[in-house]
Amino acid sequence: MYAVIETGGKQYRVARGDTISIEKLPVEPGQEVVFDRVLLVSLPEGYKIGQPTVDGARVVGKVVKHGRARKITVFKYKAKKNYRRTRGHRQPYTQVVIEEIRT
Repeated sequence: MYAVIETGGKQYRVARGDTISIEKLPVEPGQEVVFDRVLLVSLPEGYKIGQPTVDGARVVGKVVKHGRARKITVFKYKAKKNYRRTRGHRQPYTQVVIEEIRT
């Protein structure tokens, strides 16, 4: 059984026991987080597809940790104009373990 959830403007396919890295949430590590924007649920007898979300479906997870992704380098320049700018960026994330899919 799996579900498709939406959080942070992105969609994730999750199953029980999966660990996902999502956009940072204001939740302390060890606390429970509930995703109510469930777009699809796979059941043994078929699929439940939401329009846009599945009524009454919830995905429960537990926050493992917060972190920051690897650094990416952003480099801008304009040819022949002696314009160069370098910046780095590390995107914050929250790591969540999926504990339960409720339908």
